[in-house]
Amino acid sequence: MSSFSHSADSGDSSQSLLSRRQSELGSQYVVESGVFMSSFTAIIFIAALVTTGLLMLTLLIALTMMLNSCQSRSSGILEHDKKSDQHDYCSLLIFHSELNNLEIGEFPLKCKLYALQYSKRNYLKDLNTSIWFIEDYFGRLKPDDDGLDIVLLDADDLLSLIGNFSRNEHIEDLKHQAHIVLVRLYRQLRAGGWSLFLFTRKPSKHWKTTESTLTSSGYLGWSSLVMRSDEEIQMEDWEYLSNRRLQLHKKGYRIVGLISSKLDAFRGPHLGKRSFKLANIQYYEVGNANAAMPD
Repeated sequence: MSSFSHSADSGDSSQSLLSRRQSELGSQYVVESGVFMSSFTAIIFIAALVTTGLLMLTLLIALTMMLNSCQSRSSGILEHDKKSDQHDYCSLLIFHSELNNLEIGEFPLKCKLYALQYSKRNYLKDLNTSIWFIEDYFGRLKPDDDGLDIVLLDADDLLSLIGNFSRNEHIEDLKHQAHIVLVRLYRQLRAGGWSLFLFTRKPSKHWKTTESTLTSSGYLGWSSLVMRSDEEIQMEDWEYLSNRRLQLHKKGYRIVGLISSKLDAFRGPHLGKRSFKLANIQYYEVGNANAAMPD
């Protein structure tokens, strides 16, 4: 009996040992055939995946923003080119209109808007620049004592800034400021000893009214006011002005400077030593064109 119990105990012991070995073999199999990691390693792995995902998302957002920026820039360049083309077209149209003495009513609407925008931002700037050239030139010269050195000044420019009131307050303000600038120039030329010959395209029958308007507006002490005779009424403006310069030349006058905003004044011979083209507000006075003022 004792022997049998010992034998049984020995069998149980052997069986337990065998089971333990089989269990150890089974655990080893799981380790060798699967992927084993600790909880700390798993956390690091998941964190790496999340970080990689965030980086990819950030990169995608950055690429999207860059694409939108490029599209906006391209759109801006196209818009700038469009405005630049319109600016060039309208500038040339105004120049040719001035050259051929066309009416502003023949302008397309987009160029009327351009003209109004120009008058708002650039007219006085261009006028003051032209005046600076004139002041600089005559500031370095002195007329001869014989009184034959003269300056021809377009009186129609002076008169256009005085009467003919526009319904556009902005244009009226520009004309007032331009009038102040030209009166200042006129007085400087007189103070320099120059003989001022004012010329207008008006017929001589309006002499009294024209003389009164000029003197009451600050243009005093001129040497001569040149106006059309009855025989010159049928002449083109440029032909009439050229003919009068020829007459002055034959009388021995020396034209030191010719100042006007209109291109017809610069056609023909005997223009003098120096010509000065002023900005012409006529082609930017679009207050009656029913065009809205751009901001």
